[in-house]
Amino acid sequence: MTHHISLRTRVLPAVAAVGMLVPVVAGAAPASAATAPQVSCTSGKAGLAAKLQRDITAALATRTGTVAVGLRDRTTNTTCTLRATSSYDSASVVKVTVLATLLWDAKKTNRYLTSRESGLATAMITKSDNAATTALWNQLGVTKVKGFLAAAGMTRTVPGSGGYWGLTQINVTDEQRLLSLITARNTVLSDNSRAYILKLMGNVVTSQKWGTPAGAPSSVSVHVKNGWLQRATRGWRVHSIGAFKGGGHDYTISVLTDGNSTMNYGVNTIQAVAKVIHRDLTPTASAASRYTPTTTPKEAYVAVPRG
Repeated sequence: MTHHISLRTRVLPAVAAVGMLVPVVAGAAPASAATAPQVSCTSGKAGLAAKLQRDITAALATRTGTVAVGLRDRTTNTTCTLRATSSYDSASVVKVTVLATLLWDAKKTNRYLTSRESGLATAMITKSDNAATTALWNQLGVTKVKGFLAAAGMTRTVPGSGGYWGLTQINVTDEQRLLSLITARNTVLSDNSRAYILKLMGNVVTSQKWGTPAGAPSSVSVHVKNGWLQRATRGWRVHSIGAFKGGGHDYTISVLTDGNSTMNYGVNTIQAVAKVIHRDLTPTASAASRYTPTTTPKEAYVAVPRG
């Protein structure tokens, strides 16, 4: 039995967003860290860039650790970045790349996913199943993963070696690029492939639906994938990437962190950033309509080498 997802693709010329881009830059750390990278925002909507940079900066002002942020809203032609090219151990966030690679590779021969592949993909994304991820990673091999990364323009992402897919090196620029490919027509992923990825990211179990969805209004569809792991140096890595559409907006958010003292500390940092972004983009949504993640967030803990 096969999962009948069409892998044919169509191409639609990109349409440039209108509006003057207004760049705004502000410090993202306390005065004691004056040399730290700063939040930089641009927007085609008057006043939005300044508001976002101010609110993201404030959300991070008392947080420790190293945080990277990416935001893009197609509707208002808005972007924000912080440490956009800094590298982080991917943890389970790489699972979206694994699924995209699987679909990209199958599209080349216009084949459907098998029932086995479909089952593994569903477990990998909706439940963050590590065994399913390892099975697909081994099936594809690093060469095919690198092939997808090249086709996708994710030039700074480096697959983990020795089977440690959770140690793939990722950054905000490439994660935002991946989310862009998933949420708009392109020649890398077919329309049906994109819809399949979004469907799975929209069906993540509640205990893993934390991070970037925090504060999203009910009028906005939520698609998310998170990850975390702990290492001997730089503490906990905690990440969240998400795609959101509705309420007059079409936007993606990536927040990558390390140097967290605990897993929950990293989750709270990400959610502080996410809440102000959702609020600034959708200011008229009521507090009651905004998503409140579980207070006991979970994720699959990714294996790392000893030492």
